[in-house]
Amino acid sequence: MISTTTLASGLRVITERMPDARSVCAGVWVGVGSRDEPAELAGVSHFLEHLLFKGTPRRSAKAIAQAVDRVGGDMNAFTTKEYTAYYTRLPADCVGLGLELLGDVVSDPLLAPADVDAERQVILEELLMDADLLDDRVHVLLGESLFPGHPLGRDTAGSPDTVAAVTAEDVRAFFERWYRSANMVVAVAGAVDHDDVVARVERAFSAPAGGEAPPRVPPGPKVRPVATVRRRSEQAHLAVGYRAVDRRHPDREALDVLSHVLGGGMSSRLFDEIREQRGLAYSVYSSTAAYADAGALMVYAGTSPGRVGAVLDLIEEQLDKVRAEGVTEAEMAVAQGYLVGSFLLGLEDSASRMSRLGGALTCLGEVRSVDEQVARYRAVSQEDVARVAARLLDAPRALAAVGPLARAQLLQRV
Repeated sequence: MISTTTLASGLRVITERMPDARSVCAGVWVGVGSRDEPAELAGVSHFLEHLLFKGTPRRSAKAIAQAVDRVGGDMNAFTTKEYTAYYTRLPADCVGLGLELLGDVVSDPLLAPADVDAERQVILEELLMDADLLDDRVHVLLGESLFPGHPLGRDTAGSPDTVAAVTAEDVRAFFERWYRSANMVVAVAGAVDHDDVVARVERAFSAPAGGEAPPRVPPGPKVRPVATVRRRSEQAHLAVGYRAVDRRHPDREALDVLSHVLGGGMSSRLFDEIREQRGLAYSVYSSTAAYADAGALMVYAGTSPGRVGAVLDLIEEQLDKVRAEGVTEAEMAVAQGYLVGSFLLGLEDSASRMSRLGGALTCLGEVRSVDEQVARYRAVSQEDVARVAARLLDAPRALAAVGPLARAQLLQRV
């Protein structure tokens, strides 16, 4: 059972009761992310995410960690383009502890200048680590190419230059502007009582009332056709991307079906053709991204430098084929069955239930029922997928590559 209450402060509280669960997961979802930062402060949302666990006037960072460790739980956070989330997963009888800790760190963090300077070094090390993960780096490069000059194209963590320049005052100002009650959702899933959770949230959360949603400007239509980063490595990492529909678009589920047919599983076209039949890659897949006013369809493959041309030819062949012919009835059945099954299996624990609640209420303003979401996947037709494929795959695309490649190798494909 899902229940929702909006407090007088504007803070929304949503719970899902799981009577037999032995765990409880509580999360705070703040409707601000990396796309909402000024360019000179790129990465400040992620910076702030790190700092909220550094302590409050009532609890040190060690005290927060010990409180969670003492009951065998975990506490973490993540930053995305459009929201930031903080969560705890604890034994079912510890819901009060989880809400107290979350309320404390989200409402009244210290944000001490010394902690800002110390955590800056941690984040710079994180950026260096990410730069060495070339399969991640190519996705960042593809994002920059699909949304050139727009904050959706920036790395969520920012750049070394912007992270080095962020001050404690910058972080405090960003926190005070956006971390307000009306811009937050508290989501809880487990063996909980909704009224009890609401009462605990009212006591634990003291963020200022009200607040505004960040103003957002949609990206323009242009993409950057080719982007390369030359790096010494054993593999070349390739990513092809197209602009796609936003998260509210009626073709959102048809896009998911299309992506699965292309590269969403071991029976997908790209996996079968490139890995199983040709042995040209270990990792090859497609994925989607959806934002408030934009989206993307992406294909990735990692292969040896000498096989780049062959892999790109096969990717283009499959994209051309699905654009021209659509998908088969058998492919539809597999894709829809996978999407429905993975959606249902993803709701087996309190953490996944909490994430569904918090993400949907933050981004959509509502939580669709499980039956409604299943029906949306089942309602997709072959004609829907063919229409989406024809429209998206006829649009300009972006090609990104990281590895021991010359830019000239890719320019000929524009």
